[in-house]
Amino acid sequence: MTLSPSPTVVFVPGMRDHVPTHWQTVLARQLPNSRTLPPPTGDLLSLDAHVAELDHALGDVPGPVVLVAHSAGVLTTVHWARRHQRTVRGALLATPPDFETPLPDGYPSITTLRDHGWTPTPRTPLPFPSIVASSSNDPLGPPGRVAGLARAWGSRLVELGAVGHLNPAAGYGEWPRGAALIRELS
Repeated sequence: MTLSPSPTVVFVPGMRDHVPTHWQTVLARQLPNSRTLPPPTGDLLSLDAHVAELDHALGDVPGPVVLVAHSAGVLTTVHWARRHQRTVRGALLATPPDFETPLPDGYPSITTLRDHGWTPTPRTPLPFPSIVASSSNDPLGPPGRVAGLARAWGSRLVELGAVGHLNPAAGYGEWPRGAALIRELS
């Protein structure tokens, strides 16, 4: 029996997640075979720039990959999967936002997100196993809408309880359950 090599874990941050105290950053430091997608060059609101950055990063990874996306990084991952074909072992999709309904003050408007390519959100099955981690009190992704996305993507839904948007503002720098979910996909 041949063992498949350990996958490279590629972290796909959202638009605001490049901070040292974010759970993705913490896990990336702990996992020996991981990479974090850098912010795209140019227009930070451009979905095309985020998708191109992900595709470029994956082109440099030999062997199997597990994607670990948060917030807008989830939507980057889903749009990327519709446009590109590459073998992915699995994806952890944590607290996807709902860019098709108004977001709280301080976030881009529906019109701005549409104009930058983020909507409509793809609702087709992903070509790889995936887990959607959902929060019961996420201000950017109501649980019912997130559950609907998980069903459309063919993802297993893991309800985390009241964890906000699963970011430092909600108290999440360390997120041990994230490491466990990554192991399930590896």
